[in-house]
Amino acid sequence: MRSVKAEPYDYRFPEAGTALVVIDMQRDFIEPGGFGDALGNDVSRLVAIIPTVADLIALFRNRGLTVIHTREAHLPDMSDCPPSKVARGNASVRIGEEGPMGRLLVRGEPGNQIVDALAPVEGEWVIDKPGKGMFWNTGLHERLQAEGITHLVFAGVTTEVCVQTSMREANDRGYECLLVTDATESYFEHFKTATIEMITAQGGIVGWAAPLANLAVAFETEEVSA
Repeated sequence: MRSVKAEPYDYRFPEAGTALVVIDMQRDFIEPGGFGDALGNDVSRLVAIIPTVADLIALFRNRGLTVIHTREAHLPDMSDCPPSKVARGNASVRIGEEGPMGRLLVRGEPGNQIVDALAPVEGEWVIDKPGKGMFWNTGLHERLQAEGITHLVFAGVTTEVCVQTSMREANDRGYECLLVTDATESYFEHFKTATIEMITAQGGIVGWAAPLANLAVAFETEEVSA
């Protein structure tokens, strides 16, 4: 087992049974003209974490560990998107409609792709999820079980929506989860802070949280007994 200095206490994980999950680092949320921008958000906050997420991905790639990328993505006919999701909010362009980078949150469209700096490489998993969480209607749980994955390290956007939802879903399915605090972000600073507090409250009711530097140290130091 490896041990990371984390909140609320040290996070221990078996290297071979751990995967990295990078949530929704896609153009629709991060670049001007995408869905996040259409909702009136300051996307620069999300752009700022790209270098840290890249370093985190490299850490896992260099050790030959599983890397999973998710995209919030709907079928072109929108059959997997409930009307309530399309109608919600006051976006200038709604899900499924044409934006500067194609139809928003639709599979295969330019805006639905992961940003170039974090693009998946051959062998990495890409999960298209129709919901906020990564398990609903994706078959991911069964795939993780087949690979013997028991621990998940989380990064991506946004902290309080798709990241937190996926982390809570994972917790309910028995996975031990760590959120890398400087590799996740929200359009709203206080939402990120509050989410991390909720995740780690009451002895880590959902999981653990730590910066990338602490995780990197854990990979460099001698393993500890279980």
